[in-house]
Amino acid sequence: MQTDLAQIQTTLQQILRAHTPPLQVRQDNSATFEVAGTKPAMQGKQQVDGYYFASVVPKPKDIRLYFFPIYTHADQFAAIPESLRKCLKGKSCFHIKKLNPELERAIADMVQKGVELYVQDGLI
Repeated sequence: MQTDLAQIQTTLQQILRAHTPPLQVRQDNSATFEVAGTKPAMQGKQQVDGYYFASVVPKPKDIRLYFFPIYTHADQFAAIPESLRKCLKGKSCFHIKKLNPELERAIADMVQKGVELYVQDGLI
């Protein structure tokens, strides 16, 4: 089980990087790692150069995974594993303090499903 926050951050970033393309890295610095789509799209009332997908943000006590597909397609993620659901705070933010292989697989599967849904909807 990983408890080192730097290792957890790296693991989450690798899970997201595995999907470039169709995702693009929009930010990659010590404060934020962000991925988005590559197609121009409407996000709300604004035209953007790539639809927001997810971010990894380190905090002092955990690593935050902001995962937008769970907000835009909530019904598609109703069956995520309980171990992952326990990390969900609010509608789209996961607070990751410890990462075991089961949770890592659940996150990877969730990201894969999000990519598939966004490709299907023409968002990325």
